[in-house]
Amino acid sequence: MSEARPMKLGINGLGRIGKLSLWYHVSKKDFSEIVVNIGRQVGQGLADIAHAIEMDSTYGRLGSYLYGYKCPRVVENLDEKTGRMTVDGVPVTILRESRDPRGINWAEHDVKLVVDTTGVFRDPTAPPDDPKGSLRGHIEAGAEKVILSAPFKIKDKAAEMPEDAVTTVMGINEDDYIPEKHKLISAASCTTTCLSFMVKPILDHFGANRILSASMVTVHAATGSQQVLDRLPKTGAKDLRKNRSIFNNIILTTTGAAKALALVIPEMKNIGFIAESVRVPTNTGSLIVLVLTIHDESLEDPINRNVINSIYKNAAEGPMKGRLLYTETQHVSSDIIGMPAAAAIIEATETHTRTAAIQIDPRKACRGLDESTQIICDTISVPVTQVVIYGWYDNELGSYTNMLGERTASIADSML
Repeated sequence: MSEARPMKLGINGLGRIGKLSLWYHVSKKDFSEIVVNIGRQVGQGLADIAHAIEMDSTYGRLGSYLYGYKCPRVVENLDEKTGRMTVDGVPVTILRESRDPRGINWAEHDVKLVVDTTGVFRDPTAPPDDPKGSLRGHIEAGAEKVILSAPFKIKDKAAEMPEDAVTTVMGINEDDYIPEKHKLISAASCTTTCLSFMVKPILDHFGANRILSASMVTVHAATGSQQVLDRLPKTGAKDLRKNRSIFNNIILTTTGAAKALALVIPEMKNIGFIAESVRVPTNTGSLIVLVLTIHDESLEDPINRNVINSIYKNAAEGPMKGRLLYTETQHVSSDIIGMPAAAAIIEATETHTRTAAIQIDPRKACRGLDESTQIICDTISVPVTQVVIYGWYDNELGSYTNMLGERTASIADSML
């Protein structure tokens, strides 16, 4: 447990990631005070907000999370008028006035660092006075830096990423953040975070030039954007599956993980990569199935599962220790719920490889070239190994919120 920094942390939103970020920073005691903006009245008052903070259907009571099942209540000293309470001794102030970042009085509360967990304000190019609100509204309201708990999403396809915005994943490319330059920092997504820890050890070992293609499917737990029961789609909606009950269905959807991964690991820009997502009726605990095609060196001594597993084991015991976990135990999704600080958990028993030779006709590869420069020879045989790797991640607390919390603390240190 670290000593509290002499600064306050702002959290915008008290949904899944906002609430669990509050849990994380309360457990670490790394900020002197936390100010949470909800932007609206909740239930009958502050006591109902305290109840929502303390209880969780997935992870149990906050006190149990902190100290075990015998722990009494840890949310105390409620003051309805000021919106203040203490959460395990940490002063927490709840703001209920404005949902527009520009109208949140961060300056009045001396909050300079804000984590926006709403998932609503994702466009780094939107101006502070955007009628629908924007990340830059936090800056105008007094914050100096804003961390987004989601990937950036620029609405204007012709617009470029602003120079003061950057995407980072702690343990992968955190050094891309330059304190003097960046005001808006995206912590990517839960899927991109897990995926980056699965991809980087392979790239570091083989080099990007040997990765011929890559694809992934995330078998992902339900999120708050999905429907409990079937309902009519909104006007203009194109994907009718988003309006079907997550209780009863496996739902095909999309993921921006491939695009975000290229921001975190630039070498991926030159590798053909496909990312897909399937939502399943679980509350948390997700899985990435990563498939790579690697240019092998020989058919006689090909890349095998022992080679791949040793790459991950070495990474988990070395440079990625504490963030990448390697296991030879067989798991189901509920086993990894709440597993701390594990961006990715490699299920080594399920690593598979298959090597074969693919035949390339040089004449087809050289079409369009001048006849004098074409290579005339027989078909070339190239050894290729296909690799399948399984990586678990607790898409809420265990994986993503822990990594987001680390990123938040490191940025706070750069501000002191």
